[in-house]
Parts: sequence; C-alpha cells; structure tokens
Amino acid sequence: MAGRFNPRTPTRTTVRGGHLHVPTPTQTPPPARGTRHYTPPTPLDLGLTLGPLRRGPADPTFRTTRSGEVWRASRTPEGPGTLRVALRDGRAEAEAWGDGAEWLLTHLPALLGDADEPAAFTPRHRLVAESARQRPGLRLTRTGLVLESLIPSILEQKVTADEAYRAWRLLVRKYGEPAPGPTGMPDHMYVMPDPRTWALIPSWEWHRAGVDAKRSSTILRAVRVARRLEEATSLPPEDAAARLHLVPGIGPWTSAETLQRAMGAPDLVTVGDLHLPGIVGYALAGDRTADDAAMLELLAPYAGQRHRATRLILLTGLTPPRRAPRMSPRNIDAL
Repeated sequence: MAGRFNPRTPTRTTVRGGHLHVPTPTQTPPPARGTRHYTPPTPLDLGLTLGPLRRGPADPTFRTTRSGEVWRASRTPEGPGTLRVALRDGRAEAEAWGDGAEWLLTHLPALLGDADEPAAFTPRHRLVAESARQRPGLRLTRTGLVLESLIPSILEQKVTADEAYRAWRLLVRKYGEPAPGPTGMPDHMYVMPDPRTWALIPSWEWHRAGVDAKRSSTILRAVRVARRLEEATSLPPEDAAARLHLVPGIGPWTSAETLQRAMGAPDLVTVGDLHLPGIVGYALAGDRTADDAAMLELLAPYAGQRHRATRLILLTGLTPPRRAPRMSPRNIDAL
C-alpha cells in the first residue's frame, strides 16, 4: 500500500515537503581554504534536509550538481558568503567563500539539522509511519537567517509557486550580487540584496517582476526593521512569530513558512494555506474539504512535532483528485 504513495519523481506536493534529489558524489575535490567536516550523529539525507530552502528549480541562491554537491549563497551577519556541502561516507564536507564564510561554517551543524530531535516524533497513522520509515535522513534545517526565508515567503502570498519563483529569481539576479566562490562553481549564482537595496527597488521593477503593491509594501516594511526581525531566531518560536506579526502584511502563514526554515521549528504549522488542509485531511481522514480547524484537530496527536508530520505527509505525494484545472499564473507586468 505504501508504495503507491512514494513517487519516484518530484511533484509539486513532494517538492513542497522537501523532495530534492542530490546525486551521490562521484569524486572528492581537492582541499581548499575555509573548510569544515561534520559527522551527523544519525543518518542524514542532504536533499530532504536542505530541499525546503530552494525556491524553484532556477533559484539563483541554490544549486545542486551532478557530483552530489549543494551550493548555497547567503547574506550572513558577516556579509555575503557561499557554502558548498556534500556527504561522503556519512560525513558532511563543506567549504565556504566570501566575508560570510566563517559564519556559514560555524552554523553548518544547525543547517544540517544537528539541533533537530527526530526521535521525539512518534507516528500515529500508518501513512505517516511508512513515510518516516522510508526517510530516516529527514532533518529540519535551521539557517539562523530570517530575511532570506521571509522575503520569498512574502512573494508566495496568494499567488502560484511559479509566479513567486519567477519574482524571486528576477529580483535577486537584478539587485543581488554575484556569489563569491571559486572558478568552476555553478553559474549564475547570486547573493540576495541587502535590506537597503530591497528598500530602493523602484515600484516599476516590482511590477515587472509580477509583484503587486501589497506584497512589495510588506517587504519594504520588513526590511526597514531587518535587524529586529533577524533577532527573532534567539526567541522561542511563538515569540518569534509574534515579532514577525508586528509587521503589517505578515500573518501566521508567512511567519510559519519563514520560521520553519530559519529556526527549524518542529511544531509550527502552516495555517491559512489554500491546499495544505485538504492534503492533510485527505491523507489522514479521507476528507478533502478539511479546513484549518479540521487539519489542526487531525494533527493534535503530533503536538510538538506537527510541522514534521505535515512534511512527511507532503512527501508521500498523496493529494485529493483534482476537480478543476490548476490555477493559471497571472502576469501583472502586461497590465
């Protein structure tokens, strides 16, 4: 039975759950400056753990290679940095470049789920148990960076994923800066703009990227208090969410999507989502019409680990049969 819900190729639902294929490394690159080795205490799946950080297949801040490497370009508190990480024989090997290199290497264990506690999770449904059994390497990442998850989450408000990915790609490529790194790194990688640059993007450029005034205004309000928002990672998840909610335009959906990545918060559930309640309701109770209240009731047995439970449900690829065509992307640039 479980095999029916274990898609071999990524779908929109499994990608949202963190489905990302990272090939097995074929050769070991020569050593370089700014390196760190980290051996996770339990099995680690690099793709499942870092997959949620990629915003679409052409994300300019995230790349995977055929040699089994994951590359990330981030704006850290110390400045721009690029991280390359690969798993070889159960050990993570990482290199970093740029002003933020030391910061990225220091936070490598947290990025790879070192602070996560998968043993605290007890499956209560057969489907969830089978999904967990098939993915022992799933860990909840903790980037320690709020803005790099907050801005793309705002771009994803009430639009299709393709629209949001396009906006993120266009804005980062135009207003970000080329990612630091060695010769031979993946092409066209960029570090996202700093808060001041986000604040100076002209209104017509937001329009050209397909971002309406409501979402762009929310981003502008957020970057004005970027330092205070970044401090949220030192707070308990509930307090961190409350701080994000002080910015008009940031609600429970956006704060959950942000803090799940920035803090690795295992219990923050994404409420207010168009599809998630129906997916969870259908998977656990055969109820495709479930709303947020019904979803939270079904997830109650997973208190403390509700985000992990939803990830495992999404990774099964089990979704209600469609009753209408997929929503078509809009193009406000043509208006």
